[in-house]
Amino acid sequence: MALPTHSDHPSARLAPQEASLPSDQVARLAAPEDRFFRHIVSSLRNGVIAIHRDGALALMNDEACRIFALPSPSLDLGRPFGDAFRERPDLVRVLAGAFEMTTLPNRAELRLKDVDRVIGYTLSVIRDDADRAIGAVLFFKDLTRVEQQEERERLRDRLASLGEMAAGIAHELKNPLAGIEVMAGLLRRQVPDSKNAQSLLSDIISEAKLANAIVVEMLEFVRPVRLQMEQTDLTDVLHQAVRLAESKAIRGQTAVKLDVPHLPAIDGDHHQLCQVFTNLLINAFEALDGRGEIWLSAAIQALEPDPAVSDAHSQAFVVVIDVADNGPGVPADLRDKIFDPFFTTKVQGSGLGLPIVRKIVDAHDGRIDLVSGPGQGTRFRVTIPVSSASGWFGKSVADT
Repeated sequence: MALPTHSDHPSARLAPQEASLPSDQVARLAAPEDRFFRHIVSSLRNGVIAIHRDGALALMNDEACRIFALPSPSLDLGRPFGDAFRERPDLVRVLAGAFEMTTLPNRAELRLKDVDRVIGYTLSVIRDDADRAIGAVLFFKDLTRVEQQEERERLRDRLASLGEMAAGIAHELKNPLAGIEVMAGLLRRQVPDSKNAQSLLSDIISEAKLANAIVVEMLEFVRPVRLQMEQTDLTDVLHQAVRLAESKAIRGQTAVKLDVPHLPAIDGDHHQLCQVFTNLLINAFEALDGRGEIWLSAAIQALEPDPAVSDAHSQAFVVVIDVADNGPGVPADLRDKIFDPFFTTKVQGSGLGLPIVRKIVDAHDGRIDLVSGPGQGTRFRVTIPVSSASGWFGKSVADT
């Protein structure tokens, strides 16, 4: 795609008879074409960035600014792209290779960690009529929601395979464990005077109950989530979750601070959403070990419209709930594993609490994110659409 600059300006492509016209008439003839070109670029659902051969920024549309979280393009046109994008070194690296690589990337991906986006891009060299390189253009799309959706589908596939195996194992274990618990109880009644036997049998019963609880939790995890969707008051869910967590975990001196305003009713399963936040609060109580603070906050946010969606101008809303603590935090090497089934750092943990939380959130078309670091505390952010029909994850998007 040629840019209307330098020798490629619309006035340079006029017919010979038009080129002999006075300059003001040439400008009037060229202006509609130039405006049309600008309208095309600004209306694209893709991001577009173009540079001249000397590195000056020639063009950048609004979608590019949105994706890269940049200011208005008019402020940077004409500047060296290295200066204009100094906060985006990955983007500078891609553009800098336009005139150096023999084969330019096509349908490549770039991850922008600072703005939490994934883009797919194609880089092309702009050539004039003499086949000289006069610039480069980068076309790209925001693939973040597609990436999230694909990750959710991969997780579902893994869980389906794991579920078939785990369900069979769980059923085979459940009956023997119940038998061990019953027989140990009967044996304990027969040796009431032996303290050593009583102690050993109590340990057997306790361990059998723990193993059975893990089996029950495993069955709950592998079972498909069936939501009883109704208009759900999230404020009530969060307050109930606090009460349940306090009854299941040792709170000690831990302070719980709530910042939960009146929230709109959402399409959700009251019981299972309560389980989500109860589990997250129990994790926070256990991480703090009776000392520290937990913050539970919620707010409604307007979802940023996705230009790739046909009804991108319609406004969708989500509720964002944060469960944060000032505990020891999660080490960097464990953050990618905490949602994996059966992964746990607890002595008696099953490793299924957070995977179940994620499964329920996914079933509500939501997402859960973790922000943590050693000594920096932990924050779980749960984002749930107000309406289950909002399609806010881009489910109807064929190619974003």
